[in-house]
Amino acid sequence: MRGCDTVIVGHGASSVKFPAWNAGVAGGSLGAVLTCVFLLAAVLASPPGVPAPEVARWEGRARQVTIIRDDWGIAHVFGRTDADAVFGMEYAQAEDDFNRVETNYIRAMGRSAETEGDTALYQDLRMKLFVNPDTLQARYRESPLWLRHLMDAFADGLNFYLYRHPEVKPRVITRFEPWMALSFTEGSIGGDIERVSVPELAAFYGDSAARSVPDRGDGSPSEPDGSNGIAIAPAIARNHHALLWINPHTSFYFRSELQMVSEQGLDAYGAVTWGQFFVYQGFNRTAGWMHTSSGVDNIDEYLETVARHHGHYRYRYGSEEPPVEERTIVVPCRRGNGLVPRSFTAYFTRHGPVVRRLGEKWVSVSLMQRPIDALVQSFTRTKAADYSGFRRILELHGNASNNTVFADAKGHIAYFHSNYIPRRDTSFDWTAPVDGSDPATSYRGVLSFDETPNVLDPPHGWVFNSNNWPWSAAGPDSPRREAYPRYVETGTEETPRGHHALRVLGGGADWTMRSLAEAAFDSYLPAFERLLPPLFAAYDRAPASDSLKLRLADQVAALRGWDLRWAGASVPTTLAIWWGERAVRRVALAAQSAHVSAQTYVATRAAPEDLLRALADASDTLAAVFGTWKKPWGEVNRFQRIDDAIESHFDDARPSIPVPFTSGIWGSLASFGARAYPGTRKWYGASGNSFVAVVEFGDTLRAMAVTAGGESGHPGTRHFDDQAERYASGRLRPVYFNRAELARHTEREYHPGQ
Repeated sequence: MRGCDTVIVGHGASSVKFPAWNAGVAGGSLGAVLTCVFLLAAVLASPPGVPAPEVARWEGRARQVTIIRDDWGIAHVFGRTDADAVFGMEYAQAEDDFNRVETNYIRAMGRSAETEGDTALYQDLRMKLFVNPDTLQARYRESPLWLRHLMDAFADGLNFYLYRHPEVKPRVITRFEPWMALSFTEGSIGGDIERVSVPELAAFYGDSAARSVPDRGDGSPSEPDGSNGIAIAPAIARNHHALLWINPHTSFYFRSELQMVSEQGLDAYGAVTWGQFFVYQGFNRTAGWMHTSSGVDNIDEYLETVARHHGHYRYRYGSEEPPVEERTIVVPCRRGNGLVPRSFTAYFTRHGPVVRRLGEKWVSVSLMQRPIDALVQSFTRTKAADYSGFRRILELHGNASNNTVFADAKGHIAYFHSNYIPRRDTSFDWTAPVDGSDPATSYRGVLSFDETPNVLDPPHGWVFNSNNWPWSAAGPDSPRREAYPRYVETGTEETPRGHHALRVLGGGADWTMRSLAEAAFDSYLPAFERLLPPLFAAYDRAPASDSLKLRLADQVAALRGWDLRWAGASVPTTLAIWWGERAVRRVALAAQSAHVSAQTYVATRAAPEDLLRALADASDTLAAVFGTWKKPWGEVNRFQRIDDAIESHFDDARPSIPVPFTSGIWGSLASFGARAYPGTRKWYGASGNSFVAVVEFGDTLRAMAVTAGGESGHPGTRHFDDQAERYASGRLRPVYFNRAELARHTEREYHPGQ
């Protein structure tokens, strides 16, 4: 730079050389003055350990990014490049809830024990069997340049936030590195790795007592994982535009809602899993995508025949006996104020890591490990303009655990089944571990797109998925089960939510954004259409002198008169759900042995005595807890947000909001997974509907949405729970997708760091 002499400011790692302004030298400019002043300010502001050039780079990037917060506190991030937008959205996410950002990466990299201690030791070991920092650093170096730029911006945005907010004290990760983005690439609430049993892993690798630790609860029905997605074709829509319903079911506050825009074609809005740099479920100007958890069998377990030779293990593979690979894995574990390293010798075969023992055999597991492809796919699909572009991205086969419902402005709608399905020899039973010594069981690549049960533009004009099988995805236009290998889907029967979706979609026409939202909040509970008749039959067959029959007369009358619809004022809704939970719990083991769902067992095989006893138990418990079994559902089922803990706390003495919809277990499309907590009588929701949106792809995109609670993770702030009433009533608010709309609803506009 002309007009400057060199000056050194700072010391040690924070020292930097920069030009000193000389006003008398020709060629100087005000820009040069400002540059010198800016660099000097960066040096003087840099805390020890943060090199001034790094701070200068962050500040320079921040000036290229604008964050606009709308009147719901939702961040709309605008940058010149995609990397600018990534930098800004990471900064904005950290502003809203840095704790959840850090927690996701603590878990993704197997570092939970560093803050939680021994209770997370084997959970961390499980992650470290698959996620190795050295490997991910190598993968980062192998990544295409454009992707490295995004990963660099991801780390810079979070590190800049920590630099500008020294009052925020990370629990574990004090500095984010670009390669960390490759540890968490898909956005699902439960990745494939979580299907490996922690208790069985612990039993194999050193804690024999853990073998008795159950993976599941006491037989009570658990909230089904996943979501609802519905796409409506223009032919059956009033405005002749494609419609998309986006309804993920997750633990609450698992994702933020935001928009990210760049001059490189990025303009995506929707739900972003905390800390990731792509919109996971959402839409751009001309296309939208909704992921639902899949029932595909895409994880393979292998029985390994292992023998010890000269102090090392070998396993059988065909006529060979290759060595079992041994790796030392160190898991730092919190003890008091320090960390104690726990060292494990982990075992690997050609199939993958060994995760448990079955009799005398070891069991190894093979699952998708394509972090670059997965991250490329997760980001690039947000820029896909239409079906053909989205379809090309699917060739990466980097989306393992999800189905996808899709719609675009050209009028295409589609259902895509799981994008990663290993090709298998169908003579083997892949629902159980297969013989790892038989080469015929080895990995053979994945099924192609055309070999997978997908649907494009069905004649009846709609597709859906609610974590059910694909054989009803488009009603009569659905894929035929007999045309595909059994392992593409593990479901054995239609689900209650599947029945409900077919009911509201079948024969529908003249769809609008409003009517689609109303259908998705339809109050019918189809599970009880099957469950209650056997109860009534058991009651009717009981002798008139039966004391149980006399006790239950009013309860049965209430259920007979029920319209099978949830409502806040409904007493039968409360009674039916409390009875249903107890009936399912009573038959859980028998249903498992019979290889049917517990609800099917209740509807078809349960003993009359069990059904009546479950109703007596339900009404007695309601009376003990609330003083009467005649308790309206809205007085039991509540939404409350009182703190920012990852695992929410609840308090009957604090304000809460009635929620009329129920758990998806009973077929409610709008899901609210609630239960009582220690010290509470009322039930509080912690999972179910989270981000909810409906989109119309016309000449101008229109969208409505609502988020559980609010956008901010900071209690006491305006946007911590400002959407709670809308969430509980299903009353969606406008999305300010277009800049002109946003200008009328701007609460704050700033650059990161201001």
